[in-house]
Amino acid sequence: MADRPDVPQFGALLREHIQSVPAEAQPAFLAGLERSAAQRYRDWIDVLPAWADVLDGCARREDQIADIISARFPVSSEHQAQIDAALPDAVALYYDVFAPYSPHDQVYLQSEAEIQGSQAWVRMADAGITDPDTLADLERCTALELESSHAVKRLLDEPVAV
Repeated sequence: MADRPDVPQFGALLREHIQSVPAEAQPAFLAGLERSAAQRYRDWIDVLPAWADVLDGCARREDQIADIISARFPVSSEHQAQIDAALPDAVALYYDVFAPYSPHDQVYLQSEAEIQGSQAWVRMADAGITDPDTLADLERCTALELESSHAVKRLLDEPVAV
Protein backbone atom coordinates (compact mmCIF):
# COMPACT_ATOMS: atom_id res chain seq x y z
CA MET A 1 0.00 0.00 0.00
CA ALA A 2 1.51 3.30 -1.09
CA ASP A 3 1.61 6.48 0.94
CA ARG A 4 -1.54 8.28 -0.27
CA PRO A 5 -2.60 11.93 -0.15
CA ASP A 6 -5.01 13.20 2.46
CA VAL A 7 -8.59 12.92 1.28
CA PRO A 8 -10.62 16.12 1.37
CA GLN A 9 -14.27 16.22 2.34
CA PHE A 10 -15.64 16.61 -1.17
CA GLY A 11 -19.16 17.51 -0.01
CA ALA A 12 -17.82 20.38 2.08
CA LEU A 13 -15.53 21.45 -0.74
CA LEU A 14 -18.42 21.59 -3.21
CA ARG A 15 -21.22 22.62 -0.82
CA GLU A 16 -21.31 26.28 -1.87
CA HIS A 17 -21.65 25.28 -5.52
CA ILE A 18 -24.28 22.63 -4.82
CA GLN A 19 -26.28 25.06 -2.70
CA SER A 20 -26.07 27.73 -5.38
CA VAL A 21 -28.99 26.04 -7.12
CA PRO A 22 -32.47 25.53 -5.61
CA ALA A 23 -32.91 22.45 -3.43
CA GLU A 24 -35.14 20.75 -6.00
CA ALA A 25 -32.36 21.13 -8.61
CA GLN A 26 -29.58 19.76 -6.42
CA PRO A 27 -30.04 16.10 -7.47
CA ALA A 28 -29.65 17.18 -11.10
CA PHE A 29 -26.57 19.20 -10.13
CA LEU A 30 -25.13 16.07 -8.51
CA ALA A 31 -25.92 14.16 -11.71
CA GLY A 32 -23.80 16.71 -13.57
CA LEU A 33 -20.95 16.07 -11.14
CA GLU A 34 -21.35 12.33 -11.79
CA ARG A 35 -20.98 12.95 -15.52
CA SER A 36 -17.82 14.96 -14.88
CA ALA A 37 -16.45 12.04 -12.85
CA ALA A 38 -17.24 9.72 -15.75
CA GLN A 39 -15.16 11.94 -17.99
CA ARG A 40 -12.31 11.89 -15.45
CA TYR A 41 -12.26 8.10 -15.59
CA ARG A 42 -12.16 8.23 -19.38
CA ASP A 43 -9.29 10.72 -19.25
CA TRP A 44 -7.34 8.43 -16.92
CA ILE A 45 -7.64 5.61 -19.46
CA ASP A 46 -5.27 7.57 -21.70
CA VAL A 47 -2.57 7.73 -19.00
CA LEU A 48 -3.26 4.36 -17.34
CA PRO A 49 -4.10 2.13 -20.33
CA ALA A 50 -3.40 -1.09 -18.42
CA TRP A 51 -6.39 -0.19 -16.24
CA ALA A 52 -8.67 0.70 -19.14
CA ASP A 53 -11.28 -1.98 -18.51
CA VAL A 54 -11.75 -1.10 -14.85
CA LEU A 55 -11.68 2.66 -15.46
CA ASP A 56 -14.18 2.32 -18.29
CA GLY A 57 -16.45 0.31 -15.99
CA CYS A 58 -16.22 3.11 -13.44
CA ALA A 59 -17.06 5.69 -16.11
CA ARG A 60 -20.09 3.68 -17.18
CA ARG A 61 -21.29 3.43 -13.58
CA GLU A 62 -20.94 7.21 -13.15
CA ASP A 63 -23.02 7.74 -16.29
CA GLN A 64 -25.57 5.22 -15.03
CA ILE A 65 -25.90 7.10 -11.73
CA ALA A 66 -26.36 10.36 -13.63
CA ASP A 67 -29.00 8.75 -15.85
CA ILE A 68 -30.90 7.34 -12.85
CA ILE A 69 -30.88 10.65 -10.99
CA SER A 70 -31.75 12.70 -14.07
CA ALA A 71 -34.73 10.48 -14.81
CA ARG A 72 -35.89 10.36 -11.20
CA PHE A 73 -35.44 14.08 -10.46
CA PRO A 74 -36.17 16.06 -13.64
CA VAL A 75 -35.75 19.82 -13.52
CA SER A 76 -37.34 22.75 -15.26
CA SER A 77 -35.47 24.54 -18.02
CA GLU A 78 -34.93 27.45 -15.63
CA HIS A 79 -33.31 25.19 -13.05
CA GLN A 80 -31.27 23.46 -15.74
CA ALA A 81 -29.93 26.84 -16.80
CA GLN A 82 -28.91 27.52 -13.19
CA ILE A 83 -27.18 24.15 -13.03
CA ASP A 84 -25.43 24.76 -16.33
CA ALA A 85 -24.18 28.11 -15.04
CA ALA A 86 -22.92 26.77 -11.70
CA LEU A 87 -21.53 23.38 -12.69
CA PRO A 88 -18.36 24.45 -14.55
CA ASP A 89 -16.92 26.22 -11.50
CA ALA A 90 -17.70 23.22 -9.29
CA VAL A 91 -16.06 20.84 -11.76
CA ALA A 92 -13.01 23.10 -12.03
CA LEU A 93 -12.66 23.21 -8.24
CA TYR A 94 -13.03 19.46 -8.07
CA TYR A 95 -10.38 18.92 -10.76
CA ASP A 96 -8.03 21.35 -9.01
CA VAL A 97 -8.00 19.07 -5.96
CA PHE A 98 -6.55 16.29 -8.10
CA ALA A 99 -4.08 18.37 -10.12
CA PRO A 100 -1.02 18.15 -7.82
CA TYR A 101 -1.07 14.36 -7.72
CA SER A 102 0.11 11.48 -9.90
CA PRO A 103 -2.54 9.63 -11.91
CA HIS A 104 -2.41 6.74 -9.42
CA ASP A 105 -3.06 9.11 -6.51
CA GLN A 106 -5.77 10.88 -8.49
CA VAL A 107 -7.55 7.58 -9.04
CA TYR A 108 -7.13 6.81 -5.33
CA LEU A 109 -8.71 10.17 -4.42
CA GLN A 110 -11.56 9.40 -6.80
CA SER A 111 -12.11 6.04 -5.12
CA GLU A 112 -12.50 7.90 -1.83
CA ALA A 113 -14.81 10.44 -3.48
CA GLU A 114 -17.00 7.52 -4.57
CA ILE A 115 -17.38 6.42 -0.95
CA GLN A 116 -18.31 9.96 0.07
CA GLY A 117 -20.63 10.26 -2.93
CA SER A 118 -22.44 7.08 -1.96
CA GLN A 119 -23.49 8.82 1.24
CA ALA A 120 -25.18 11.64 -0.69
CA TRP A 121 -27.72 9.14 -2.00
CA VAL A 122 -28.17 7.63 1.47
CA ARG A 123 -28.80 11.11 2.93
CA MET A 124 -31.26 11.87 0.15
CA ALA A 125 -33.14 8.64 0.86
CA ASP A 126 -33.19 9.48 4.56
CA ALA A 127 -34.59 12.96 3.89
CA GLY A 128 -38.19 11.85 3.88
CA ILE A 129 -38.48 10.10 0.51
CA THR A 130 -41.13 7.42 0.78
CA ASP A 131 -41.65 6.32 -2.83
CA PRO A 132 -40.29 2.76 -3.03
CA ASP A 133 -39.08 3.14 -6.62
CA THR A 134 -37.15 6.30 -5.79
CA LEU A 135 -35.67 4.65 -2.72
CA ALA A 136 -34.62 1.65 -4.83
CA ASP A 137 -32.98 3.97 -7.36
CA LEU A 138 -31.07 5.80 -4.63
CA GLU A 139 -29.97 2.48 -3.18
CA ARG A 140 -28.76 1.45 -6.66
CA CYS A 141 -26.78 4.69 -6.96
CA THR A 142 -25.15 4.01 -3.60
CA ALA A 143 -24.20 0.51 -4.73
CA LEU A 144 -22.78 1.77 -8.02
CA GLU A 145 -20.62 4.34 -6.23
CA LEU A 146 -19.23 1.69 -3.90
CA GLU A 147 -18.67 -0.75 -6.75
CA SER A 148 -16.44 1.79 -8.49
CA SER A 149 -14.56 2.54 -5.29
CA HIS A 150 -13.92 -1.14 -4.67
CA ALA A 151 -12.80 -1.75 -8.26
CA VAL A 152 -10.23 1.06 -8.06
CA LYS A 153 -9.01 0.05 -4.62
CA ARG A 154 -8.37 -3.47 -5.88
CA LEU A 155 -6.30 -2.01 -8.73
CA LEU A 156 -4.30 0.04 -6.26
CA ASP A 157 -3.94 -2.83 -3.79
CA GLU A 158 -5.71 -0.71 -1.19
CA PRO A 159 -7.99 -2.14 1.51
CA VAL A 160 -11.61 -2.44 0.46
CA ALA A 161 -14.19 -1.70 3.14
CA VAL A 162 -17.04 -4.16 3.13
